[in-house]
Amino acid sequence: MKYKITLALGLLFLVSCGKDQQVNTLQKTLKETKVVTTKKKNKTEDKTVVVDANGVANVTITSNDGMRFDVRKINVSSGQKVRLTLTHTGKLDKRIMGHNVVFLKNGVKPSAFAVKAAAARDNDYIPEETTEVIAHTKMIGGGETTVIEFIAPEAGTYNYICSFPGHYAMMKGKLIVE
Repeated sequence: MKYKITLALGLLFLVSCGKDQQVNTLQKTLKETKVVTTKKKNKTEDKTVVVDANGVANVTITSNDGMRFDVRKINVSSGQKVRLTLTHTGKLDKRIMGHNVVFLKNGVKPSAFAVKAAAARDNDYIPEETTEVIAHTKMIGGGETTVIEFIAPEAGTYNYICSFPGHYAMMKGKLIVE
């Protein structure tokens, strides 16, 4: 909005000075410039998957002490190699505010998995011998980063969560495999 007002005032100023060539140039620029006014978008929807020369889908998710993932949707192809980088930008230790990313198989309810995960403290809140997980990162604390690679499963929509106790309700997203 401020941009439009400033632009209009600038145009008015140039017109009042009688500099026809500058006015014509400015008017032409205004016609060629597409001004888009949008509501503030959620940062989680602006993230994309970057596919490298080898076809690997590179995804970076940032988490914080406010129990948030900055990515809520990841789109990849079935059979594609996915390299996920998880960074915890907070300051708290993983015993207090740990984060991970757990990709759940189809049909697995995040709330039911989270109950089982809460009992698996010694295993980074991943139940031992579970068959409900496609892939997961290790649990990390503030200032840490972890990277995993996995092959995207068959086409479908899969949930991903943080399995630290109580986090799954806010720290979640969808892996969409086409």
